[in-house]
Amino acid sequence: MTTRPSRWKKIRESLSILWQSKVAVIGLIIVLFWVFAAVLAPIVTTYDPNAEDAQARNQGPSAEHWLGTDHKGRDLWSRVAYGGQIVLVKWPITNDFWIPGGVAIWGVLIALAIGCTLGLLSGYYGGWIDEVVMRILDAMMAFPTILLYLIIIAAIGASATNVVIAIMIAGSPGIARLVRSLTLDIRTRDYIAAAETRGEPGLWMMFVEILPNARGPIIIDAMLRVGYAIFSIGTLGFLGLGLPPPNPDWGSMVQAGHQHIFTNPWGVIWPTVAISSLVVGLNLLADGLREETLRYQ
Repeated sequence: MTTRPSRWKKIRESLSILWQSKVAVIGLIIVLFWVFAAVLAPIVTTYDPNAEDAQARNQGPSAEHWLGTDHKGRDLWSRVAYGGQIVLVKWPITNDFWIPGGVAIWGVLIALAIGCTLGLLSGYYGGWIDEVVMRILDAMMAFPTILLYLIIIAAIGASATNVVIAIMIAGSPGIARLVRSLTLDIRTRDYIAAAETRGEPGLWMMFVEILPNARGPIIIDAMLRVGYAIFSIGTLGFLGLGLPPPNPDWGSMVQAGHQHIFTNPWGVIWPTVAISSLVVGLNLLADGLREETLRYQ
């Protein structure tokens, strides 16, 4: 009689796959650096990110200001570290209330919930359900992603919650198509036929039998989408449609700094490095996991 492996054993096996990929480990180190910088921002910084100092404008890196200051004399390290909080650590619903998890992460998680549900319904039942769902999603995917972001934010206004909504709407169609293709493949397996023979209901088939067996590609795709969402948040901030001031948003920091790029390039360099390195780290992590997962199939 065989027994199922324990949950901790499954976690150890998953981590062993991660450690075997140098690319994934490098990506994980980059991501963890920004996560810890955001979480520990009140500890690792000594300045208020919005405090202006007229005597310290446009300064380069120094012992007092590690990354220099911007055109208003604000400490760039503080603004970069606190800017990571909204992206990765907390979602500010109002000025006085926030929930754990950054704007990019929540946007992708909600998009996953919607996309997985639509993809499972479309792939498992097929027929007219598949046609209706896919045609609606195809119409949404006809818009370039950044244009769809701009339309949504311009229509409902700029705020952290609205950015989450934009990420959710723009990301759901692609996730749904991925889950649909995985569902069409998995539903032909023998264990699915056995479950249908037992008379399991449709919801059980989709969320207990099919979805757990499709989790690998979905998780890897979600990591990539968090990176895309971070890049999109930076783009919206640069265009003035991101998080409203005085939030230390990386994109708005680049937008404000580029006006003084010849006198103080640090105001553009550091938030750009933050965005690009975090996106690269997530991509390396996803690519490394994908390569190791394919090796074990």
